[in-house]
Amino acid sequence: MSRSFFDAAAYGGEGWQPRTTSTRQELGDLWGACGQNSEWAQLKTVLLHRPGPELLVEDPDAAQLLAQVDLSRLQAQHDAMARAYADAGVTVHYVKPDVPPSPNLMFVADLMWMTPEGAILARPASRVRAGEERFIARRLAALGVPILRSVHGGATFEGADAIWLSPDGVLVADGLRTNPAGRAQVTATLAEMDIDVVPVGLPYGAMHLMGSLRVVDRDLAIAWPGRVPFAAVQALREHGVAVHFLPDEEETVRGFALNFVTLGPRRILMPAGNPITQAFYETLGVECVTVAVDELTLAAGGIGCLTGVLERELID
Repeated sequence: MSRSFFDAAAYGGEGWQPRTTSTRQELGDLWGACGQNSEWAQLKTVLLHRPGPELLVEDPDAAQLLAQVDLSRLQAQHDAMARAYADAGVTVHYVKPDVPPSPNLMFVADLMWMTPEGAILARPASRVRAGEERFIARRLAALGVPILRSVHGGATFEGADAIWLSPDGVLVADGLRTNPAGRAQVTATLAEMDIDVVPVGLPYGAMHLMGSLRVVDRDLAIAWPGRVPFAAVQALREHGVAVHFLPDEEETVRGFALNFVTLGPRRILMPAGNPITQAFYETLGVECVTVAVDELTLAAGGIGCLTGVLERELID
């Protein structure tokens, strides 16, 4: 008797091979290595965009920059930052846009946010940045990084408004850059991974949650008093995280002293030229690797803003 058409493997017959692994189990195998569920575990891979002629604008304010920049100096500082990552054992990938980008593409942290199973693609709030997410989507795909959600519709979300509280908890702020609809979409995606969201608001004049709060270890965070949301500090303390407040307003505002990236537990890459704040961090047992970024900050962002985190060691 001949085999039935529906006995073929394609229709679930004897040769059918079901997919039994989860996305998280497939990272580094079927998918590229990626993932994050903390702010402080060992940093492994980042995504940067090396800025180019798009920064040479006549009206900085119209391009959301603070001032005109010296492009060669700015590029040299960006290259030095990338070398600092490499020296710390971090793999650096670049966006490599296929057409001239907008001046703000270098702020990669705003354009994506990493979960333990892949990336959430942002949707920037400003028309000046509209479409930048396409370059990130293209590069993530080339690197084999799963895109779990592309924030869509009338929602806006920027990755610098989300901070890991614990492996099963995230702070998500809404304000100038992330709206409630964007927060809701991120919340829904995280709920599918059994990760809870603590919603927090930002005061007027705050660009992102990243600008008011950074986490440097399992039990240590640094915050900007008067800018950090009360609910964020409360949630951190409830999770056993000590929150310390910045000592110098001038270095925080002018020197972007809080705009750092955690390389690993109590080890950070921070802007040079902030002696008061650096000494404060060191009293907390934090090792500070410094790099000059004063030309880069004229574009209204620092090291944290410039860095898209693709992979950290995952915390159990």
